[in-house]
Formats: sequence, structure tokens, C-alpha cells
Amino acid sequence: MNVPTEHLLVLAALLFALGVLGFLARRNVIIVLASIELMLNAANLSFLAASRHWARASLAEQGHWDQGPIFAIFVILVAAAEAAVGLALVIALYRLKQTVALDTASELKG
Repeated sequence: MNVPTEHLLVLAALLFALGVLGFLARRNVIIVLASIELMLNAANLSFLAASRHWARASLAEQGHWDQGPIFAIFVILVAAAEAAVGLALVIALYRLKQTVALDTASELKG
């Protein structure tokens, strides 16, 4: 089954919009971090869709790596680092305030 590139890009745009909505509308740190992850995955999907489209259009030579998967790997690495730092911040916030609401994060002094 071959999914058209346009469908993949529409799905990526919808996922990105859903991530932006979750980022702007929620006050829970965990939901905000999950929304950021959703936006990064939408960017990965668009990189891979564009790479597949250009590989078909230009008939890339054998053994040549397209740029889409390479960008996606970097985005995955950044997302993993962001998740580790984000989880550490959530744990520190919960230990300090016994909540993960973003409204309490503005008062992190003792």
C-alpha cells in the first residue's frame, strides 16, 4: 500500500496543530511536554515524507542517503534529551510543590 505524500503532510500538519493546541491550552507540565513531543514527531513525519517524495522524484543513486531520515534521527535525539531534562524538571517541581501545575512553577524559590 502506497500512501500519497500529500496525505502524510496533512497528517503531520494536524499532529503539529494538535501539539500546539495542547501546549497553549494546558497547565499541566506533563501534558505540555507530551505536546512538545507530538510537535517533534510531526516534524519527523514531514521530514520523512519529503525525503520519500524527493527520492522518488530524483531517482537517487544506490547507496545514497536521503536527508529526511538523517534529520529525523537528529530530531529523535533532541526529543530524547528534551524528555530526560523535562522529566527531571517535573520530578523537581513535584518534590518542591507536590503538584505539576505550571502556575506554581513561577514561584520556584523555596
